[in-house]
Amino acid sequence: MRVSAKSDYALRALIEMARREGSGPVSAEELGRLQDIPHGFLQAILADLRRAGVVVSQRGQSGGWRLAGKPENVSIADVIRAVDGPLVSVYGLRPEAVSYNGNAEVLQHVWIAARRSLREVFEEVSIASLAAGELPEAVTSRTADEDAWQPH
Repeated sequence: MRVSAKSDYALRALIEMARREGSGPVSAEELGRLQDIPHGFLQAILADLRRAGVVVSQRGQSGGWRLAGKPENVSIADVIRAVDGPLVSVYGLRPEAVSYNGNAEVLQHVWIAARRSLREVFEEVSIASLAAGELPEAVTSRTADEDAWQPH
């Protein structure tokens, strides 16, 4: 799986917003500066997140961006879907929509299993847990094995 720059930048911006929850909106300029995200790219990402209902913008002198709801209600999976689409796709199709001939039919099961594995991590981790720097045990246990850190 490849994590896009859009997903990475979106998550980093949302962590900054969550850490400021209750202290008002934060400008795109500040988000970009804090996380070294190019301004134009960040604006497009924030627009995607707004369309998905993850963030809202506030105009005016004290305007900026803030989470639309509670950070514990937004998962990594929600963010990836908002900026990049489905967690797993094959030629732009969801795995259940792909069809194969003959001996290759087994591949569909691999893609569906991969999506399930990603969901087990990405749907478990909220923006709140990222902002707090505390991951669920189901996630941290996957990083305890030294082999998980190897670039196979």
